Amino acid sequence: MGSETATFEAEWQKFMQRHPDTRFVDTFMMGVSGQVFGKRESAKDLERIFRSGVTFSACAALLDVHGHGHNAAGLGSTDGDPDAVGFPVPGSLVAVPWASAPTAQCVLAMQDSTSGEPLWFDPRKILGDVVAALHRDGLYPVVACELEFYLVDSERTANGGIRPARIKRTAAPPHSPQNLGLDMVEDYAEFITAIEQAAALQNIPATTAVAEYGLGQFEINLHHHNDPVHAADHALLLKRLIRGIARSQGHDATFMAKPYTDQPGNGLHVHVSLCDKDGKNLFGASDGEPLLHHAIAGMQATMAESLAFFAPNFSAFRRFKAHNFVPMNAHWGHNNRSVALRVPLGEGNSKRIEHRAASADASPHLVLAAILAGLHHGIHHRLTPSAPVDLRRADEIKPPPAIRKMSNHFLAALEDLEGARILSSRIPSRFLKAYCETKFGEYRELFSEPGSREYDYYL
Repeated sequence: MGSETATFEAEWQKFMQRHPDTRFVDTFMMGVSGQVFGKRESAKDLERIFRSGVTFSACAALLDVHGHGHNAAGLGSTDGDPDAVGFPVPGSLVAVPWASAPTAQCVLAMQDSTSGEPLWFDPRKILGDVVAALHRDGLYPVVACELEFYLVDSERTANGGIRPARIKRTAAPPHSPQNLGLDMVEDYAEFITAIEQAAALQNIPATTAVAEYGLGQFEINLHHHNDPVHAADHALLLKRLIRGIARSQGHDATFMAKPYTDQPGNGLHVHVSLCDKDGKNLFGASDGEPLLHHAIAGMQATMAESLAFFAPNFSAFRRFKAHNFVPMNAHWGHNNRSVALRVPLGEGNSKRIEHRAASADASPHLVLAAILAGLHHGIHHRLTPSAPVDLRRADEIKPPPAIRKMSNHFLAALEDLEGARILSSRIPSRFLKAYCETKFGEYRELFSEPGSREYDYYL
């Protein structure tokens, strides 16, 4: 028995000793749409899951938000829809405290069933390859994700819309936003506490909970992690956790980029720093400022090309509105939340860049892959960024001519991504094309039938 097999066996046996009543195991991979797809297995099959893996459709990674395939890269229809096999990622077997029956979950690393190679279109592999390229150059990224979301009523309004979840104390939704208000956190304390407890049980390094600008809007932060793949895993697993806790309490949670037209959108903010092999922050070193500037310039150079990763659907482009602390261009600055690339206060080991362009419904793995690919490009070519925008609103300042303008529509952003010149040097072109095919298929289905508003305009 190999050491890896022995480790796997010890993991599931130890888990069942701690959780003997477990009935089911949710086994899943992480898709390009920032969701998980897989199977619910019997806990009696844990030995088989760890020894032989779980098989399901290989193209699951390329499904859209509804779980529909669009034959992207010829996968799913024209190839006969073959299975891939997934093996549990070490350490990912954890309990699911919000499930109605005793349930566990584990993340699967998917492999081609014939060659045994990792699937080339698995978002975890895409990010892992970008990180490996940085490591080969002696650069070790450390990242942290911040996720914004709304807690909403599980019952839709008469016209199919959504509204904030009712507060238990008043049996009514909140009437006014309380940005950074601790009273709002306390009003939803049962929900926030359940998130904290579940995150601890699942080894998800969640930290601060903050009431945001919107009605029933919150932000949960994750600790910095020196493995970006695991950091992205944590972000996606936290989204699953938050949705599960919300449902268990009779609500829903949405990470939709702009669920209300008159409220702020939901962002996925990413903090990134660079270390050497010994863990020393290179941005915060005495000679680290040029490296910081090169990284910022690379992110600026790839911002427009990466936008379809950061804003992954038609709806996400509603988030890009002035006066909402959402970047309208690729400006950067110190201690300025109106820019796309913010350098927060801090020196030494806390020196970092906050990337603020992505929406919360994006794939964390692809967002991090694009950010780190841009960072690497800027450092490799020693690029120079534009002048910083400090103590001013960046959405009122035109982007520098040398920086490509961000598209203002999803279809244009997909074209920018598929034709990316810089990003394709670090993320395979065939993956960029496959992602765009999936997302265009999703867009086409969304508008396949006329809606009531369309009739109002064109009937």
